[in-house]
This record gives sequence, structure tokens and C-alpha cells, in this order.
Amino acid sequence: QVQLVESGGGLVQPGGSLRLSCAASGFTFNIYPMRWYRQAPGKERELVAGISSAGGSTNYADSVKGRFTISRDNAKYTVYLQMNSLKPEDTAVYYCNFERRQVDYWGQGTQVTVSS
Repeated sequence: QVQLVESGGGLVQPGGSLRLSCAASGFTFNIYPMRWYRQAPGKERELVAGISSAGGSTNYADSVKGRFTISRDNAKYTVYLQMNSLKPEDTAVYYCNFERRQVDYWGQGTQVTVSS
């Protein structure tokens, strides 16, 4: 069955960096665009970044442009989110996602906390 397993979250000081990973299985990873979302306490889930199936096209929320980079390794069935210059407002649970036949699939999420 479809599985998305995020990892790499943690506690980091403002200005620090983290690299999130999402390991995928149970579907043909290299034909689907992938996305990272986040959800902060009391807020709606928001799209952070997306990447095309081959990795040649990416898009970002304005709030993370220039600081976050999404990438993928289709041979490893993994999508990444490199997060630099982290801010307290980046604190959230981060989820990877893809859509197949109008059904959204989600991982369990990984907590990112930016605090001094």
C-alpha cells in the first residue's frame, strides 16, 4: 500500500537549517509531482513547496522562497526539503503529499520547532 514516511524534523535555533526527507513506497513515485505542506498550531495546513515528477520544475510559497529548496531522488523514491535561515514562524508539522486519481495521500508528519 501507499506509504509516505517523513523524517528529519527537530528543534533548531533561529537561523539554523534542517533537511527533511520523505521516503515513498507502494506507488510509482517517479510519475507523480510531490509536495510539502505544513500545519502550525491553530492554523490551516498550507502548501510550502512542490516539485514535478522529473524534478525539473519547482514552486514555493512566498514565505519560504529563497530559504527552502525542494528536491527529489527518483532512484531512492525520496523527496527532500532543505530548510535554511529558519524562523520561529516556520514552526509546524511538515507533511509530504501527492495526489493520485483525485485522492490525496499524506505521511504522518515530522515536527519542526524553531526556537532559541
